[in-house]
Amino acid sequence: MSEVLNIEKIGQITDNAISEISKSVSKDEISNLRVKYLGRKGIIPALLRSIRDVDVVDRKIFGQELNVLKNNLEELFEEKINQNKEDLYLSDKEKSLQDISLPGRKKNVGTLHPTSRVVREICDAFLPMGFQVVEGPEIELDKYNFELLNIPKDHPSRDMFDTFWVDWKNDQGEYPLLMRTHTSPMQARVMETTEPPVRVLVPGKVFRYEATDASHEWHFFQVEGLAVDRGITFADLKGTVYEFARTIFGSDRKIRFRCDYFPFVEPGVDVSIDCFICEGNGCRVCGKTGWIEIMGAGMVHPKVLSSVGYDPEIYSGFAFGMGVERIAMLKYGIEDIRLFYSNDLRFLKQF
Repeated sequence: MSEVLNIEKIGQITDNAISEISKSVSKDEISNLRVKYLGRKGIIPALLRSIRDVDVVDRKIFGQELNVLKNNLEELFEEKINQNKEDLYLSDKEKSLQDISLPGRKKNVGTLHPTSRVVREICDAFLPMGFQVVEGPEIELDKYNFELLNIPKDHPSRDMFDTFWVDWKNDQGEYPLLMRTHTSPMQARVMETTEPPVRVLVPGKVFRYEATDASHEWHFFQVEGLAVDRGITFADLKGTVYEFARTIFGSDRKIRFRCDYFPFVEPGVDVSIDCFICEGNGCRVCGKTGWIEIMGAGMVHPKVLSSVGYDPEIYSGFAFGMGVERIAMLKYGIEDIRLFYSNDLRFLKQF
């Protein structure tokens, strides 16, 4: 066994290094110790180079011991720096120039984007009613975005979705991929893999090829809701939406349902609340009508239930969908939807 390198010597170096590191109190001391032990000409690299002088029988043992020591010292240096990072980061000269009587610099703390804030408020309103939150892909198949929702290829309602199609063809020469135009595809995806009862809430971004103005964006957020079970009726939909409106807009809100058309529900309705600005008397916000539309809804179409393997004679359900930015605009009095994605800090700092 070599006299230059032995277990006792490694142990002694370990004890010395631990003692010196624990006593160090400044950035300069830590830096000098790191160079002393781990630098290119430091103690540990020198010992590693001396392994070649050790007998072959002991070479592997000493190599392992030195590598363990090297790794342990690296961890000790990092721990020492993190114990008092602000103090150790300053040199002795820098610390002598500090004026501890000066007030500290205020740290900028970010806040939730108004869209994220409203998504959370919407989800919190429905979670106590038994809904669970799920998410789906933003690049969707035509099958889920349209066909399983009772919107076949020749259906005229496809025109109103202004779809972004992905430039990729399958073996049949078709373009099956698109940027989802609504969060409704998750209705089919969830029902395909879930036995009733189903109660899900689907927040997410959607995309439509629209001219941008104060009330239209080419991308925005929606929240989709779906409930399917035995014996669900339109009264269940009304009660659920009523409770949501009271939670988000105030306990005094009134609800109005009017007939509307959506291919994947029958009957379909648009849901409005009485204007919380003018209390239903008519103002600029509600267009002098006294009512503000907040979502579309309806009973799940029997064809949609059948397409995912549910028996419409046994199961029924309701669905609803709303634009998150629209809810935020109503709730916070925002007049231009483009403000949400203009990255203007003057706007974002208000939330």
